[in-house]
Amino acid sequence: MANLDGMRVAIIALDGFEEVELTEPKKALEQAGAKVDVISQNAGEIQGFRHHDKAGKVKVDKTLDGARPDEYDALLLPGGALNADEARMNPQIRQFIREMHRAEKPMAVICHAPWELISAEAVRGRKLTSWPTIQDDLRNAGAEWVDRECVVDQNLVTSRGPQDLPAFNREMVALFGRVPVESRL
Repeated sequence: MANLDGMRVAIIALDGFEEVELTEPKKALEQAGAKVDVISQNAGEIQGFRHHDKAGKVKVDKTLDGARPDEYDALLLPGGALNADEARMNPQIRQFIREMHRAEKPMAVICHAPWELISAEAVRGRKLTSWPTIQDDLRNAGAEWVDRECVVDQNLVTSRGPQDLPAFNREMVALFGRVPVESRL
């Protein structure tokens, strides 16, 4: 496993995130040594889901108003249709993603979260995967969509959903581990 000591990772999520797509990657990042902040619109907690049913809540570490992309080495966007659909319309989230994308920082994006990449104009010419129901949206935005458990394209790792978490976590940690230690914030 890659050593992520000193790495700062932002997880952006709103109410309606797919619970295991946040909690399991967060655990994998922390076990590898990363410092992880859950960032959301409001302080307190955000509500997770298991597909359509409410699940556990997760503590918010920072609000969007108090977080800046230049404070982080990498970004994780968990899925959940409700989360991703609302997040893609949030100008602060779109700007955060754009800045991470422009800086070519590594990003791990799963399930419906590639919708957020579309709205941040960060998919054209990229190869990725997602929850199958949004493949047309990705293609229409200029991405090459493939049906694989995990796809790594430059600074981007994507997966289809909860069933792919073992591969997603492994590739996410490996990709994030390529950030040189001396470059970590």
